[in-house]
Amino acid sequence: MPKIPYLGEGLSLLAAVLWAFAVIMFKKSGEKIHPLALNLFKNLLAFALFIPTILIFEGRLLRHVPLSDSAVLIASGALGIGIGDSLYLHSLNLIGAGLSAIVVCLYSPLIILLSVVVLGESLSLIQLGGAGLIVLAIFVATYERERSAPAKNLAAGIVFGILANVANAVSIVMAKRVLERSPLFWTAEVRLLAGIVVLVLILAVLPGRRKIVAPLIVAERWPVMIVGSLTGAYIAMMVWLAGMKFAPASVASALNQTSTIFIFIFAAFILREPVTRKRVAGIVLAFIGVFLVSFG
Repeated sequence: MPKIPYLGEGLSLLAAVLWAFAVIMFKKSGEKIHPLALNLFKNLLAFALFIPTILIFEGRLLRHVPLSDSAVLIASGALGIGIGDSLYLHSLNLIGAGLSAIVVCLYSPLIILLSVVVLGESLSLIQLGGAGLIVLAIFVATYERERSAPAKNLAAGIVFGILANVANAVSIVMAKRVLERSPLFWTAEVRLLAGIVVLVLILAVLPGRRKIVAPLIVAERWPVMIVGSLTGAYIAMMVWLAGMKFAPASVASALNQTSTIFIFIFAAFILREPVTRKRVAGIVLAFIGVFLVSFG
């Protein structure tokens, strides 16, 4: 097969666009569906789709792996997919996609900070400066009360967004060593299964569980849920992995982070969220911060 110039770079950029679009679909779905129910639907659909994907690309579903590796992947999926994604979807409902895109930029510095603490990697002054810019971006974008969200919702949405970033960052760092030596699609499936089990257990003990999951059976809501889940939890992940394969990791990760800009743009044009000078300044500062964190 002839080498296609910039194939990996193009795929990485496409992954950013796909994820950004999925976020907008999640926001539209979240207006009528509880975050726990939406997260469960998203994960169940992706889990089902990854079964034939694994059989085609990796040969078999069941594998003999050390018990410690399985435990790490299960804990990672429970924390990141079960809890982290639910917190993110709740934050998205409270503050909207535009502000959420800025808060999500905390993910990169959190990953690096945890890598320093847990994996013994180094952190430069430039990277510290980049992390500081991301924090500043959140402050700039949310300093005054946004008319589109009450102050209470704004504060709660930011807190839930930060907690979601922490949960996802911890889940990735704790599983990094296992991910490096395991089939990619299979590890994704194990993490999805763990996330599904956690969500089912949480719903099982909630007194209002029937009210939470009831909207899932309304057929009129399926198209947006399916499009968002298919795009974000399955297609975007496939394209992301392909981009990582054909492009240098540093380049691919930087292009993936442009999803922040696409989310901001889609939120303005599709969801009609307000575009203010403060939000534009915040997105610029956040993106510069991510660039410094990635390449510092």
